[in-house]
Amino acid sequence: MAATNHTAVVEFLLQGLSDNPQLQGVFSALFLLLYLTALAGNSLILMAIYLNPGLHTPMYFFLTNLAILDIVCTSTVLPKLLENLMVKGTISYRACMTQTFFMTWILGAELLLLPVMAYDRYVAICQPLHYHTLMSRPLCALLAGSVWAISGVNTCVQTGLMTRVTFCGNNQIHTFLCEVPTVLLLACGPKNLNNIMIFTADGFFGVFNFLLTMLSYAFIITSILRIRSAEGKRRAFSTCSSHLLVVCLYYSTLIYTYFLPGSTSSMENNKVAAIIYTAVSPTLNPLIYTLRNKDVKVALGRVLPTFRK
Repeated sequence: MAATNHTAVVEFLLQGLSDNPQLQGVFSALFLLLYLTALAGNSLILMAIYLNPGLHTPMYFFLTNLAILDIVCTSTVLPKLLENLMVKGTISYRACMTQTFFMTWILGAELLLLPVMAYDRYVAICQPLHYHTLMSRPLCALLAGSVWAISGVNTCVQTGLMTRVTFCGNNQIHTFLCEVPTVLLLACGPKNLNNIMIFTADGFFGVFNFLLTMLSYAFIITSILRIRSAEGKRRAFSTCSSHLLVVCLYYSTLIYTYFLPGSTSSMENNKVAAIIYTAVSPTLNPLIYTLRNKDVKVALGRVLPTFRK
C-alpha cells in the first residue's frame, strides 16, 4: 500500500461479527434497534432531567453526564458497524484513529464517572445530614469536569502514541471497532512505550477506580445493614441499586476486554464483551434507571404520557 506520513497502511479491515451472510440482515436489524433505543432512551433521560427542576440534584447531574457518554459511545461505534454489515468491512487509517480517540475518551470518562456516582450515593446514605454541603454544585461541577479532563488527557497521550507507531503488512483488526489494544496488535515497530501507557491507564482507570467504587459500596452496605426497619433498608438500597447494576455490567465486560487484549483464543469473547459495553449497556442504562426510579418515572410521565400510571 502507498506510504503515508505515519504508516504504510492506509486502511484497516474490520473482521466484523460473523462470516455467515444470512446473519448479516439479522445483525443489521438488531444493532439498528439497539442504536435507536439507546439514542431515544438516553435522550429522554436528558430531556426529563432538564425539564424537571426536582431532578436538578447531584445524582441526576451525574446521570446526565452518563447519558451523554452513552450517546457518544453508541454514535462512535454503531453507525460504522451498521455500514460494515452491509458493505465490505474497511475503515480508513484516519477514521480508525478518530474512533480510537473517542472510544478511549468515552470509556475512560465512564470508568471515572462510576466511582464519582458511587461516592454521591455514599454521601447520600452514610452522611445524609451533610449531603447538600458535601455535594455542593461547585464540587459536582469540579468532579464532572475532572472526569472529562482526566480522561481527555489520557486519550491525547494514548492516541498520540498510536499515531507514532508503524503499521505494515497485516491490517486486519480481529473485531468490529478500533481500540488501542486491538489496533496496537498490528503494529510492526517498537511499541514498548505504548504498552507501558496502556498498563498504567488500565491500572488507574480500571483497577484503582473499581476499588474506589467497591469501597464506597462497602460503606454503603454496612450503613444499610445498621438500619433497623426493613422499610428503611429497602428505601436506602433502592437509591443505589440502579447504579450498582450498571457498575457490575460495565466493569465486568470492560476490564475483561482491556486486560486480556492479546489472547487470540479470547477474540470472540472480546467481541461479545465489546458489544455489551458499546451497544447493550448504553441501551439498558436508561431502562435500569427508569424502571427502578420513581422520580424519573414521574419526570418522564410529563414528557411522554406512556410513563404515567
